[in-house]
Amino acid sequence: MMVPLMPDFDRQKQKWREISARFAVPVNRRATSVVGVNGCVRLRQNTGSAAPLSRPGGTCDAALVCIMAAQLKPISEQVIVITGASSGIGLATALMAAKRGAKVVLAARSDETLADIVKKIQGDGGIAFAVCADVTVREDLEQIASQAINTFGRIDTWVNNAGVAIYGKLEDVPELDSRKLFDINFWGVVNGSLIALPYLKQSKGALINLGSEVSEAVVPLQGMYSASKHAVKGFTDSLRVEVVDVDKQDVSITLIQPTAVDTPYPQHARNYMEHEPKLPGPMIEADRVAEAILEAAQKPKRDVKVGARAVVDTLMGRFGGRLADKVAAKFADKQQYDEKPRDPAGTLEKPGQSGQVKGGGPNKSAA
Repeated sequence: MMVPLMPDFDRQKQKWREISARFAVPVNRRATSVVGVNGCVRLRQNTGSAAPLSRPGGTCDAALVCIMAAQLKPISEQVIVITGASSGIGLATALMAAKRGAKVVLAARSDETLADIVKKIQGDGGIAFAVCADVTVREDLEQIASQAINTFGRIDTWVNNAGVAIYGKLEDVPELDSRKLFDINFWGVVNGSLIALPYLKQSKGALINLGSEVSEAVVPLQGMYSASKHAVKGFTDSLRVEVVDVDKQDVSITLIQPTAVDTPYPQHARNYMEHEPKLPGPMIEADRVAEAILEAAQKPKRDVKVGARAVVDTLMGRFGGRLADKVAAKFADKQQYDEKPRDPAGTLEKPGQSGQVKGGGPNKSAA
């Protein structure tokens, strides 16, 4: 909820009392003034101290007060749905959540791989089951939600993580491949979000969508992937405003924006280059992103940049102009290993069966 500062401080204090009654924000009735500090509003108490009030995980806009009302459960008490859970960030998040006591619903196209992962989780004492599903098929996403509800009775957090990349210059990538990528990366998030939302409103839960640092920047040779992540950010931000700020629903909606992560992402990509693709370094571990996801599942956050380079690259993309273009261009030569492509088709049209969190790295036997 966003409340503009009023010039009349008596009216402002009354407004704060109304807010406190609605959101259970403790306000001292003897507060003597309302002051703006560093772009956030603080109530000056009779003790002389100032208590900050800001949106969890973010900052207030200048002259605005931000409150997010959702009160989320500890991970150990949650039912968590994760798409794209058979490898990479999704797998790391599923394993971490299960280890911390969550009931986990893993969804991906890789049915045999999912079965092995669930067996491992259960063998370690965790609670999990898998749903073989394609996020490009709305009915599959509905089935994920239905099975989660039938098994556990609710959904506390839904993580839209499934995604794929295409390496190659935009003019070399067929339109059908670009459309397929958007079906996975964008429409999978849209449909997953809209299907999960009614259940999350009931549980006062969290919707977490995986964006990227390229939600606010670009990288050459992954142009359509960059475009899809821009779209994910636009959708997620718009949904948050409608659900949280307009409809005043107790749902947390978060965009996670990691930098390059050491996962099988390049090996799963459709590849139109002459060499095996890779991500430009330095990369971070998938567990760091999993930690950020589970933190957002417990504490409402607007958006989270994961990795120092994500912060730098998004700022550069937002404010750098032509300088940002020049910097991005330097990454064109840093996205290939010195070896021939291993599997150019990738997992755009087929399930990946690696079941690995970490990426494959260079082929040591390559000439």
